[in-house]
Amino acid sequence: MTEGNFVDYVKIYVSSGKGGKGSSHLHREKFIEKGGPDGGDGGRGGHVILKGNKSLWTLFHLKFARHVKAGHGGDGGSSRSTGHDGEDITIEVPLGTVVRDKETDEILFEITENGEERILAKGGKGGLGNWNFRSSTNQTPRYAQPGMPPEEWDIVLELKVLADVGLVGFPNAGKSTLLSVLTSAKPKIADYPFTTLKPNLGIVAYREFKSFIMADIPGIIEGAAEGKGLGHYFLRHIERNSTLLFLVPADADDIKKEYEILLDELRRYNPEMLDKDKLLVVSKCDMLDEELKAELKAQLKKEIKGIPFMFISSVAQQGLTELKDKLWEMLNVDTEEPENSHGL
Repeated sequence: MTEGNFVDYVKIYVSSGKGGKGSSHLHREKFIEKGGPDGGDGGRGGHVILKGNKSLWTLFHLKFARHVKAGHGGDGGSSRSTGHDGEDITIEVPLGTVVRDKETDEILFEITENGEERILAKGGKGGLGNWNFRSSTNQTPRYAQPGMPPEEWDIVLELKVLADVGLVGFPNAGKSTLLSVLTSAKPKIADYPFTTLKPNLGIVAYREFKSFIMADIPGIIEGAAEGKGLGHYFLRHIERNSTLLFLVPADADDIKKEYEILLDELRRYNPEMLDKDKLLVVSKCDMLDEELKAELKAQLKKEIKGIPFMFISSVAQQGLTELKDKLWEMLNVDTEEPENSHGL
């Protein structure tokens, strides 16, 4: 998927179908002048349904679908014939899609399971025909119910990327490069900030045909939680990741400070983000000699408590196997890390 085809926010007007009218027909035949009421019920209006599809990764197919309308129910007929139901419209969306009311910004529901179906706009109920209103005191009712009106919504569909591991870091920290060497994803890579403007997903192949999904999220800047830079655009995607990989380059002025800024932005956006498993990875370590690397390890061990850290180089292919092992362990082994444990 190219960056331009990744769409994670669309606005749509949806309308269900109105219910068909009930019939007020009176039965008539050649030798039966007053056969009584035999009007049928109107058909149900069509629903607008949202359905989860694990094969979709973007809302691009809905980018130009500004109006979605289901079919109207048919009117009832004679001989108690029921009108046909209106045609349902099913909108397939990727897993992780959040549905909001455009007017109130209220979250209506979320689609998180493959094949999950939720009615977005319920079709109007068909009206009852006059057959239903006959009684001993009113044997020839000449009235029937109209169909119920359709439901109409202005909604926002918002995609939160579903991935096992989310890459968190400042612009130009090497996230796209890491994703490109661990997976078959081909994100845009260049030596300037904000190369990545849309989330990129890749499948990391692990041992014995196992795999997990990694997401390269657009870089953080200070103040992102308040909407600065790409702001909430990227932060909502990190909410879905079970493990957060903090990527800080080895040439950073202060690795601890950069990590703490990243952590603080997540905390200000949503404090629950701090409950996720975290791993600090120092990238571009091919720029360090062994003596400097040992010194940096000792410094991080003293300054950063309660989180494992590792050194890697995506370009020189250093530490990548150990990184995959560590991530797989964090994703699949439900054990607590000792407070002073650190990666190699």
